[in-house]
Amino acid sequence: MDPSTHHTGAAHDPAAPGEHHAHAGHHGGHARGASWPTAAKATLHCLTGCAIGEILGMVIGTALLWGNVETMVLAIALAFLFGYSFTLFAVRRAGLGFKSAVKVALAADTVSIAVMELVDNGIIALTPGAMDAHLSDGLFWSALLGGFAVAFLITTPVNKWMIGRGKGHAVVHAHH
Repeated sequence: MDPSTHHTGAAHDPAAPGEHHAHAGHHGGHARGASWPTAAKATLHCLTGCAIGEILGMVIGTALLWGNVETMVLAIALAFLFGYSFTLFAVRRAGLGFKSAVKVALAADTVSIAVMELVDNGIIALTPGAMDAHLSDGLFWSALLGGFAVAFLITTPVNKWMIGRGKGHAVVHAHH
């Protein structure tokens, strides 16, 4: 598919059914919805960036002896930064200009990262003692990794729903 058709809206124009059909088939079909493997792959992609950013933020905040709020804000900011950067680099490699690539990354990842961060950080905040645990404590790592696992399980259906409607990571696939 010509990437320019996605930018002009032709891929989603009912007047161009052949274009839409080819585009839909690439994503598992918008009419049928996205497949679970496609949604899981998109979620895993998002989780990887989020995990790198969040762990880095937790390590930096803890090493600098910051409070819980400051550390969590840094971790969330870095989760978004790394999550977006994975998509940004992928679509830039595919030949998209920087401004367009930023728009694609924002459209593809914002909801997914937000849901993931809300769930993951909610679990950490609600796990007794996890917010005060140190990097050397098993509680710190079990709450963090457990939060990632639950976030993956909750975010995958969200991504499936979005991709099935041509949103979220579906906009990235138009540039592969």
